[in-house]
Amino acid sequence: MKVGFVNIFGRPNAGKSTLLNALLGEKLAIVSHKVQTTRHRIKGILTEPGYQIIISDTPGIIEPKYKLHERMMQAVKSALEDADLAILLVDVSDNLEESDAIFTALRLKVPALLVLNKIDGIPEEKLTVAKQFFENKPYVREILMISALKKTGLPALLEKILSYLPEGEPFFDEDNLTDLPTRFFVGELIREQIYQLYQDEIPYHAAVLVQEFKEKSTLVKIMADIIVHRDTQKGIILGERGKMIRELGTRARVEIEKFLGQKVFLELFVKVRPKWRDNDLYLREYGYK
Repeated sequence: MKVGFVNIFGRPNAGKSTLLNALLGEKLAIVSHKVQTTRHRIKGILTEPGYQIIISDTPGIIEPKYKLHERMMQAVKSALEDADLAILLVDVSDNLEESDAIFTALRLKVPALLVLNKIDGIPEEKLTVAKQFFENKPYVREILMISALKKTGLPALLEKILSYLPEGEPFFDEDNLTDLPTRFFVGELIREQIYQLYQDEIPYHAAVLVQEFKEKSTLVKIMADIIVHRDTQKGIILGERGKMIRELGTRARVEIEKFLGQKVFLELFVKVRPKWRDNDLYLREYGYK
């Protein structure tokens, strides 16, 4: 049986979360067109006859400005340490030199597949230029082209992944999809809707803490805090007469019900915690360990 850890690295918005979800056939990682959506390392477990692949989505690689960013980059570092195979994901329309600098700095000690993403609608000449740019880089074993969103090229990518993995015993039961608790994903689904609904700095200054998760006979009762670091941000989250937070609650509840397959009663509260992104105590409380 082929078994191994396959970890995805790349710049913000390269499509790492979309690729994880596409490979698993399930939505585990939240997605947004905004950068820095992923803050944690999220492991998905793909088990089929003959193989088990533990695939990690990692935060986009950035220069840290806050302790929160430092925790995010520590998640990247931990993924480097246990990888059997690295997927270096590149948005084919991005700055190739910047991606090259990031991948060179990773100093990979495992084989790496360079995967050019978002190829749909891109002229053939541009794809050729991108492929030639990475062809002779020392960290690249092979180059593949995909569209994670359209699921183009995924069977070939999966086949190539399996060719690099060692044989071994599975780490997880076959019905496990992830090693993270349900309430983590509930918090992420709420945070995803903050990214969808609010503009400017609000998504980047907000955290979600699930305070209560109770499964009852007819529904799941969830209570969560939305953390911001200024009173003005709290006002934006709430909206005039609470209009925005009601919309947020409705959208989040719909997504959580899809995820859980159960009816949900969701209560949201907004709390101000000044400079929480640079506070070790708050970061630990909010799950950034």
